[in-house]
Amino acid sequence: MRAAALYSAAGSLLLTTLAAAPADSAPGLSGRPGGPGSAEFRGSVLAAARAEAAGIRFGECPAAEELPDSVRCGTVTVPLDYAHPDGKQIKLTVSRTEATGKNPRDPEHRVERQGALVYNPGGPGASGMFFPMIGVIPEWKRIAGAYDLVGYAPRGVARSAPLSCKDPKRFFKGPTQAPVHPSESYKRERVAEAKAYARGCAERSGDALRHYHSLNNARDLDVLRAALGEDRLTFMGASYGTYFGALYATLFPSHVRRMVFDSVVNPDPGQIWYRNNLDQSTAFESRWADFRAWAARHDDVYGLGATPQAVLRSYEKAAARLAAEPAGGKVGPGQLQGAFLQAGYYDDYWPHRAHALSAYLKGDPQPLIDQAAPITEAAVEAENGNAVYTAVECNDASWPTSWQVWDRDNTRLARTAPFETWDNVWMNLPCAYWPAPRQTPLDVRTGPGDLPPVLILAAERDAATPYAGALELRRRLPGSALVTERGAGTHGIAGGPNQCVNDYLDAYLLAGRLPGRSAECAPHPEPRPAARVDRSHRVHEGHGGKAARGA
Repeated sequence: MRAAALYSAAGSLLLTTLAAAPADSAPGLSGRPGGPGSAEFRGSVLAAARAEAAGIRFGECPAAEELPDSVRCGTVTVPLDYAHPDGKQIKLTVSRTEATGKNPRDPEHRVERQGALVYNPGGPGASGMFFPMIGVIPEWKRIAGAYDLVGYAPRGVARSAPLSCKDPKRFFKGPTQAPVHPSESYKRERVAEAKAYARGCAERSGDALRHYHSLNNARDLDVLRAALGEDRLTFMGASYGTYFGALYATLFPSHVRRMVFDSVVNPDPGQIWYRNNLDQSTAFESRWADFRAWAARHDDVYGLGATPQAVLRSYEKAAARLAAEPAGGKVGPGQLQGAFLQAGYYDDYWPHRAHALSAYLKGDPQPLIDQAAPITEAAVEAENGNAVYTAVECNDASWPTSWQVWDRDNTRLARTAPFETWDNVWMNLPCAYWPAPRQTPLDVRTGPGDLPPVLILAAERDAATPYAGALELRRRLPGSALVTERGAGTHGIAGGPNQCVNDYLDAYLLAGRLPGRSAECAPHPEPRPAARVDRSHRVHEGHGGKAARGA
């Protein structure tokens, strides 16, 4: 049933909900952007009431989703503009598997269903449609026994009113350069590209572009909650998902049942998003050093050098060679950097990347081509993800509009953090020339007792979302608990190889138990070196490799 047909049915629900609206939001929000009394807040209440009345008709997933028969799909309707909830509507795609009722530790007894667990993998620009499939993995089976696993594609992503800023056929570039100290002429070229990309976003999306931002993602989440028939939301957000999840907790604290924030974006309004990206570049330098130290410890396997500095020289040698003669005609220094940027996210990539670099320097370029060459078949998905990333971050907050500011700050930063700094600039620079209006970042915070206790997970050396963000979110959400994986840097640690982390996750989601204000886990084991590895760890990102780098 479409939203228009639900208007009368939703009317009585709307009156009840509006009467209680101030209790559904954090104290101090009244009069602030998006808070009670605002047109957007009233629109979100109306949209949620309509969605609750309509529900979601789950059925066979479209072939385009590439999901197994065990996963069911549907859509939920949300306003493009919450200030005008009777205006244009868009549909978000949703996927679900029902709770199995099984406990792998006690197969003789059924597990009581606890509702829906909604997941967002981050980005901005990533789809969670594949999330329900995770229930077959051993680390997730207990959670899958108690919860319907629900994924969705946020607005702009995949089939959810998709955004595009550039012809996908022209999106992937390869080979490209990646100078750590770019020349003035190179900078001028990239500035021109950033301006053209921002124009392309506006030309392809028109006035709708302004409505793709984090506050609307939080409002969409509440509409999804209502459509699922959940009085209160159980949500897990990873990376960027922690940011709009924190906005949700601030806007709708009484709608929260349980929330897990995994690898936390620093929610301080002053950090969104320019300064968060500066901090990210600094953190990636440290994580790049971690990889080089690991490769040096395994010089007997890879032959890249017995010290981190020697490994760096091997990498620079490869980059120089690729600049002169790209591998396979597709892999230049930009693709090399993009591949090793992924190693900064996930240490299980380390053996793959070290093997590829070693083989290339010894005369075999194929492993590097396999791992780093752009996959043209993924161009549409990659361009879409990049467009959403750009639109959300540019719309969310003010950015410096003077190139001189970007140049000054990042020239200074590149002296100590050369690995990622300029690539990060080129990815975000369209925000300096953004044509759409900017949002004012919401001051994430709740009062004592306003929000149910939530669980925060963080790896101490995470580069994509530096650890300071987890500390800041814990400070802003009284009653929250932080579990830290010490000495580790993998981005996204829930349901991963660390059983200590997983035990805290299970205790919270299954029984509501938290470890107090904080707890620590020893790091998961480092990856084992391998002389030969499979070729499955591919780079799917374009535009400098940044599609994975969202928070």
